[in-house]
Amino acid sequence: MPNPHTAEQSASRTFLEPNAEHQYRVTRAELPLHCPMDGMSLWNSHPRVYLDIETNGKVKCPYCGADYTLVDQSG
Repeated sequence: MPNPHTAEQSASRTFLEPNAEHQYRVTRAELPLHCPMDGMSLWNSHPRVYLDIETNGKVKCPYCGADYTLVDQSG
């Protein structure tokens, strides 16, 4: 049974530290964008928030201030 306190859909037991970086580059394959992202441990992070990156190609998380940039903006 998956641990509800860790990121879902992660194939490994090693999780990224949430909010460790302040700039992330994301692709359309990773949409819809949410912070913290898949693969990050959730027990020491803020609640998941979905972010609208498609409008401007950039967005900032209102909780942790992480900056996200969409690297393949053409759809």
